Amino acid sequence: MPRRPLFRVLAFFAACLGLSLGAPAVEAATPFKVLAFYSGTYDAAHISFEKEANAWFPQQAAATGFTYTATTNWNQLTTITPDQYQVVLFLDDQPQSQAQFQGFQRYMQAGGGFFGFHVTAYNDSSTPSYANWFHNDFLGTGRFTSNTWGPTPETLKIENRTHPSTANLPATIRSSTSEWYAWQYDLRQNANISVLASMDSSTFPIGTDPNQTWYSGYYPIAWTNKNYKMLYANFGHNAMNYETNTALSSTFESAGQNRFVLDGLKWLGGGSTTPTDPGAIDPAAWYAVTNKASGKCVDARAAGSANGTVIQQYTCNGTAAQQYRFAPTSGGYDRIDNRTNPAQVIDVTDVSAADNAGLQLWSYSGGGNQQWQPVAEGGGYYHFVARHSGRCLTVPGASTADSVQLVQAACSGSAAQSFKVA
Repeated sequence: MPRRPLFRVLAFFAACLGLSLGAPAVEAATPFKVLAFYSGTYDAAHISFEKEANAWFPQQAAATGFTYTATTNWNQLTTITPDQYQVVLFLDDQPQSQAQFQGFQRYMQAGGGFFGFHVTAYNDSSTPSYANWFHNDFLGTGRFTSNTWGPTPETLKIENRTHPSTANLPATIRSSTSEWYAWQYDLRQNANISVLASMDSSTFPIGTDPNQTWYSGYYPIAWTNKNYKMLYANFGHNAMNYETNTALSSTFESAGQNRFVLDGLKWLGGGSTTPTDPGAIDPAAWYAVTNKASGKCVDARAAGSANGTVIQQYTCNGTAAQQYRFAPTSGGYDRIDNRTNPAQVIDVTDVSAADNAGLQLWSYSGGGNQQWQPVAEGGGYYHFVARHSGRCLTVPGASTADSVQLVQAACSGSAAQSFKVA
């Protein structure tokens, strides 16, 4: 999409935003605080990203152990310290005054963490000189030079597989759909910059408009400045039907990209960076699922296979009623099939988003209440987060009794929400 001068755009900006989707299995993180700045006032594709980010990140926060706050008050940058918030996010925007840029620079120099997306790095000839440190020294990009159009998903080459944000990724990943930016400076020539991901040579051409398509070249997509605790990612622009203001894609539909975001956040927040196995659950295998607190298995009551069969815990017996397959849907979420009838999945009754809503078997229809994100805890244990509600699969009251119906409840990190998949 044609770009506009940044500070003409910033005249439209003044406020900030929140929405949800999926992520891959990740380890629970050491608690830390995230403050996300956004504006939510320019370009439907950017607003769409900001809305879903402000729903997706709180769900991941509940599941993995950090806190997330979103604000449109960019003046908080003038006094923010790393003691208040360990990580700052810029969702498709950047500081809007000299005082805000200077406050952010002090925050980073004091040891704060930063993750910026897409428009965060946009700048042009109208950008004032007081933003030079941000664009030239911190991000290393210089001026924006071009963009692709329309938005497309692409194959990304993971260039640095030892960094904590990328250590769990394969050699290439498929990105979500985005418009992509190019920059004045070659980041490979900057000793302070480590490029983490770039466009893979196999992915060209990039774009659908012949006049705004990249046919070859080197295009960094994610990187870090080694002098700071920071990450920047080029994605954050959804495909849109501009006539109906309807999103046609989601920034959080790529499991590999989500893994990068969450592992990156974990590193920025000071969590462990020990690599974990993101593929521990084989989507073709059948597993028993055993609760950590009770030692009992997730079970379809009376070996039922009809809609409405209660999902309960019961003494493990090795029957098909206690065997489950984790079939990927999108964005790191799985449907959990029961072996007695694989068309039946674990379902939150009546699509409820409330605590203590009961679980049942129901024919899979693609509902968010039928999809669960496995979050690895180590040692083969996981907690499972419902896509539609952000709540965790739970044994109510940490009961150890047979025939207790399982429910969803606010994620707490307790053993009643921890299940071994083996």
